[in-house]
Amino acid sequence: VQLQASGGGLVQAGGSLRLSCAASGRGRLFSNNAMGWFRQAPGKEREFVASISYNSGSTSYADSVKGRFTISRDNAKNTVYLQMNSLKAEDAAVYYCAAARKSYGGTYTGDYAYWGQGTQVTVSS
Repeated sequence: VQLQASGGGLVQAGGSLRLSCAASGRGRLFSNNAMGWFRQAPGKEREFVASISYNSGSTSYADSVKGRFTISRDNAKNTVYLQMNSLKAEDAAVYYCAAARKSYGGTYTGDYAYWGQGTQVTVSS
């Protein structure tokens, strides 16, 4: 499975960005597996941001982004999205999408089998 993340960029604090992650390869893996977004800031560990179950029935968010970020997916397009609103300086990081090993995603990097290349989000204050 190849995951291609896009949509990052420079945004002012308080602004919005929408990240996309397109999956290809391995047939039905995308529609059968949960997807997640993680982020990594310079000098920090990669951290969980959000996950969505295979059928969009369940979502989970890090406390730091609850109420501001929304994860969604379109299985017909093999794409997962992360809508980020009210961005803060501390949201700046490289954002990675990942395909989980199971239908329901977890919050640990080990719960995910495939990773995209990352897209940079920069927030100016």
